[in-house]
Amino acid sequence: MIYSTATVPVNPEGEIKMSREQVWKGLELKARDARLFLPPGLCTRCDVVEESATHFVREATIGGADLREIITLEPQSKVTFFQATGPREGAIINELYEDGAGALHLRFYCYLGLRGKEPGGAEEQAEQAQFDSDQGYKAALLSTLKRTRELIDEGRL
Repeated sequence: MIYSTATVPVNPEGEIKMSREQVWKGLELKARDARLFLPPGLCTRCDVVEESATHFVREATIGGADLREIITLEPQSKVTFFQATGPREGAIINELYEDGAGALHLRFYCYLGLRGKEPGGAEEQAEQAQFDSDQGYKAALLSTLKRTRELIDEGRL
C-alpha cells in the first residue's frame, strides 16, 4: 500500500493572505474541474457526471489514465477523492486546518493501492517515491494554492 502525506502553510510570509473561505472555494473548484489546476495537457477531460446531497462523481482523464472518482465535501474543511476506477484504488484527502497558533494549513494524505499490481512491489514503491518526492503532492499543494491566488486575482473566485 501507498501512504503519503504532505502539509504546507496556506499563508507563508511574502504571499498574499487567503482566507479559509477563499482556499475552500479553490479546493471545491479543483474537485469539480482539475483542468484549471493541473499543468496544461495533464488533465484532458474532467466532468461531473452525477451529483447528490452527499457527494458527486467525476470522470476524468489525467496523465492519460481514465478514472472515476466519488468525491465528498466537508465544507470549509475536507475534500475526499475515492478512486472508484482507474490505476489506483483507495482515497486521497485534501484538508484545511488551523494549527495551535491559528495558522491555516493545507494537508494532503492518501492511502492507495495500484490495481492489478503486486502489493509492495516495484510499481507501488515507485509510486510511493514519486508521491514523497519534491515533485509529488507537496508540489501539488503549493501549485493549488498558487492557482487559487491567481483565480482570486482574476476575479474568478
